[in-house]
Amino acid sequence: MLIVRDLGIEIGARRILNPVSFTVGNTEKVGIVGRNGAGKSTLLSVLLGEHPEHLRIAGSVAHQGTLAHLPQEPVPNGLGVEPIGLSHVLSARGLDQLDADMQHARHELAASPTEETIERFTALEEKFRELGGYEAESEVSRLAAGLGLKEDLLLEDLNSLSGGQRRRVDLMRVLYEEPTTMVLDEPTNHLDKAAKRWLFEELDRFRGTVLVISHDLPLLDKSIDRVLALREGQLREYKGNYSKFLKLEEERRLSEEKLGAHQDEQIDRLSKLADSMRGQTEKRARLAKVLDRKVEKLQDSHVEVTKKEKKVTFKLPVPPRSGDVPMTVEHVAVQYGALSVLNDVNFITRRGDRIVIVGKNGAGKSSMLRCLAGTQRAQTGVVKFGANVKVGYFAQENEQLDFSKTVLGNLENATVETEVQRRSLLGAFGLKGSAAHQMPGTLSGGERAKLALAILASSDANLLLLDEPTNNLDPASVEALGEMMNRWKGTIVAVSHERGFVETLHPTHAVLLPEEFFDLWSDDYMELIEQR
Repeated sequence: MLIVRDLGIEIGARRILNPVSFTVGNTEKVGIVGRNGAGKSTLLSVLLGEHPEHLRIAGSVAHQGTLAHLPQEPVPNGLGVEPIGLSHVLSARGLDQLDADMQHARHELAASPTEETIERFTALEEKFRELGGYEAESEVSRLAAGLGLKEDLLLEDLNSLSGGQRRRVDLMRVLYEEPTTMVLDEPTNHLDKAAKRWLFEELDRFRGTVLVISHDLPLLDKSIDRVLALREGQLREYKGNYSKFLKLEEERRLSEEKLGAHQDEQIDRLSKLADSMRGQTEKRARLAKVLDRKVEKLQDSHVEVTKKEKKVTFKLPVPPRSGDVPMTVEHVAVQYGALSVLNDVNFITRRGDRIVIVGKNGAGKSSMLRCLAGTQRAQTGVVKFGANVKVGYFAQENEQLDFSKTVLGNLENATVETEVQRRSLLGAFGLKGSAAHQMPGTLSGGERAKLALAILASSDANLLLLDEPTNNLDPASVEALGEMMNRWKGTIVAVSHERGFVETLHPTHAVLLPEEFFDLWSDDYMELIEQR
């Protein structure tokens, strides 16, 4: 259970949340919705008690029972005794540390079987049993199978896993904890259809409370029974799923418009009547004052009509013309220790191509893009660029951002020269006002994605390398991104599991991994897009 009283949030001169009170009861499944930048992740950090110091907070937040959090970004090296997936998952119940303590106590017992060492080992083993330690292997196997993660990857270093594999490990940890309340920030990022269906079923079976931020509309429709909608500092509550929320929100807006129009008519009619009585008889002058007071009351109580959310539009500049062959990839191979991820990748791009790299998580898609971008060195092979080629890179984990500089500072090397121009560019991507002076680390995942897009727009790139550019973007921004890329005249090589984005991109070719096969695009490949 979560109890919120008069909670208000401000950052700098911006009010993120006007004071509001609400309660999330036991067994409720609640979705927090809103556009990128509305403040959803900030609100979540306050509810969790993990908010940054620069926020000004009023009111109080209290929760009862245990709480588990799936963050939008993974914790480096995990939370376990060892930096591997299994230890990270078991740490949800403290079993990794208990297992290590039992091993130590077992050695002590073997060396010196005293009453003290016997009691110590017995107490640790009893606690291990109570927390489900002896059933852990089967439960972890069930979770891994449901999420489509190979069990042997749980023994790999967490930092060696792909984004999708790491997301599954983090989800396993939250589910394994079996808390009273689960707080999930974009839980379906990187998941394929099968894993999503399995997760929906898990959430349906879960008897505790769920608080979820997600731009995955099927998740919100299937798995929640209440919506908290955050917009322009206002948090509004709706009972039902996301589809019902959209319907009620539109009905509310139309009702406000109707009432507002009626109030405007009343104000106009009474004002004109009062004006017609002024300067006449004393009785009529007194009546005019009475009407003036009625007009004032109507103006004070005038309904504020909720505006329709504007359509999101993004724009990239017309790129300079590159040579006919912007990039050639020859015999690229990538290894991590003894693990070969890519063996012999070869393909060639022509100016204006839209090439989509298709493959499941761990197939080497992000490794491939990093090699193309020059941020990772391949063990063998070469990437050649043609005449007048300028590369723009959108990294899945936003590695291209400088987290030591402000949002505005990240555009210092841009082709736009003045601060006014840079602010205008940021505003075009939804980063307005005081957001320009925030550090990238204080932005939500969606806002960081928009900053990365603004950096691309401020360059003169004519070859774009895009690694999951739609992750963390709201549906309106995903649509805007697809339309922008569809209009753009340069060359694109992309990794994406967002079917709608790929369809809008109109691919010309595909690179299939792990087959390492380069082919003309076929609509049959679209079925592989949502497989991760």
